[in-house]
Amino acid sequence: MPEMPEVESLRGFLGDRLAGERIARVLPLAINVLKTYDPPLSAVEGAEVTAVERHGKWLDIGVGELHLVVHLARAGWLRWHDEYPATPPRPGKGPLALRTVLASGGGFDLTEAGTTKRLAVHLVHDIAEVPAIARLGPDPLSAEFDRAAFAALLAGERRQLKGALRDQGLIAGIGNAYSDEILHAAKMSPFQLVHRLDEDEITALYEALRTTLGDAVERARPIAAGRLKAEKKSGLRVHGRTGEPCPVCGDTIRQVSFSDSSLQYCPTCQTGGKPLADRRLSRLLK
Repeated sequence: MPEMPEVESLRGFLGDRLAGERIARVLPLAINVLKTYDPPLSAVEGAEVTAVERHGKWLDIGVGELHLVVHLARAGWLRWHDEYPATPPRPGKGPLALRTVLASGGGFDLTEAGTTKRLAVHLVHDIAEVPAIARLGPDPLSAEFDRAAFAALLAGERRQLKGALRDQGLIAGIGNAYSDEILHAAKMSPFQLVHRLDEDEITALYEALRTTLGDAVERARPIAAGRLKAEKKSGLRVHGRTGEPCPVCGDTIRQVSFSDSSLQYCPTCQTGGKPLADRRLSRLLK
């Protein structure tokens, strides 16, 4: 799943290519990819792209007075084309979900692999009209997100760390992969309870969060859209690396599986050497 660092890189990639261009047409090609119907997509035809912004994991393409807002979900991606073929695409064929064509002849496709379709596109007058964006927590790399702001967000939280970090209403942009990476850097169990963190642990978690995401953004920033997925994987230390040695201590990276996802961690670095039970409500094995 693209998370904040990859979406930030896509924002820069698109901003360099779209600013000042005019939209010729936007073609939805998959059922249910378009989540809004007023204004219609025809409203952006001929309009100029003014900016490309990011809100958590959402891309926000300013087109005239409107916003074309995209969430890539778990299996979505963006493909850039310097020039499109004359033959229009066929709806419902392959992973292609939406095509945006520029007056200059190029543009980008949104694609989604797999059978579970969650990629979402909204066309709105105000980004606050997108409920998920209206509910977003603060951006973890913003200047205002200091240690005090982070501690204030955690106050009163009684969830496990893994779930809290992934909650977009608490902190925007962190998903399954980078929550694993942050917790590994902080040397904390994914199932440690937030309300049991002491002041030193809050500081360690905050520093791990800022460093992990900041480094990932810097790695992803110069990478072209087509190579971002490979770059993300190459920079991960524990996520997606079950059975490999931990790059810090050499212990074997373990996994906990859920119905629709999994997490990875290092027992030596994060759980005092004790493996976590691989079941939905995991607890440390005794």
